[in-house]
Amino acid sequence: MTSTADRLVVAISSRALFDLSDEHALFERDGLDAYQAYQLANENQILKPGIAFVLVQKLLRLNRLAPETPKVEVILLSRNSGNSGLRIFNSIEHYGLDIARAAFTNGAPPYQYIEPFAANLFLSAHADDVRQALDAGYAAASILPSKSSQSDHPELRIAFDGDAVLFSDEAERVSHEQGLDRFHESEKALAQEPLSGGPFRSVLHALHRIQAAFPAEESPIRTALVTARSAPAHKRVILTLREWGVRLDEALFLGGRDKGPFLAAFGADIFFDDQRRNAENASRYVPTGHVPHGVANSR
Repeated sequence: MTSTADRLVVAISSRALFDLSDEHALFERDGLDAYQAYQLANENQILKPGIAFVLVQKLLRLNRLAPETPKVEVILLSRNSGNSGLRIFNSIEHYGLDIARAAFTNGAPPYQYIEPFAANLFLSAHADDVRQALDAGYAAASILPSKSSQSDHPELRIAFDGDAVLFSDEAERVSHEQGLDRFHESEKALAQEPLSGGPFRSVLHALHRIQAAFPAEESPIRTALVTARSAPAHKRVILTLREWGVRLDEALFLGGRDKGPFLAAFGADIFFDDQRRNAENASRYVPTGHVPHGVANSR
């Protein structure tokens, strides 16, 4: 049996997996009792796919491609109660999603179950839950209302911003506090010094372990770095990834250009960015997760 150390374990909320926008509006308007009564009355009505549904489908498909490779597991972490959550599991069964483990917290923050489930990543539509998970040291992203995945590629395609996502925000702090010119000077001077890891470093490593089980030309996963950096600040990034011993299939250094069209061209099933404005712009093109981490999200 594959240990959790060899798996990519993704914890996801019910509102990221399914379209619960009407139900959430009911909860916001009329309260918990009305919401739970509605869910019970409609528990056999199948929910429509949500923003991260295609991502989850492709993640779970990895297990069928080569059973001997490191496993992927998707776990449901939901603020529903077990009672109202039955509709969620009925929908999971309807779509044939191999999701067997879940925690229903009846309104309480669910991030405390990330560690015992050994999850590498937590995806939620609840921004406060995401912040709590990040503050506790876990990779997490808030799934924004986004354009649904239009990717017709068979691979799972995941794109990451660099600073404050894959890497720490140490370089981004220089840009915020001292300006772009000083940022470029600093990155050129420190080109040979690897960047520290950010909250999504472990996610990239987990994806790399799965990729390494396949010939490069047959990998079912394709990854991309999509960053506002440009030359000469690109060199430190490339050497950092080399030092980590991980693979990124594509690296786009955009020099401040709008990332959305490039993400659409890449065919991203999801993109992660720490800057809210960038994430909202990207969400017009591809499913997007905001990572509220680092200096750009100082409170």
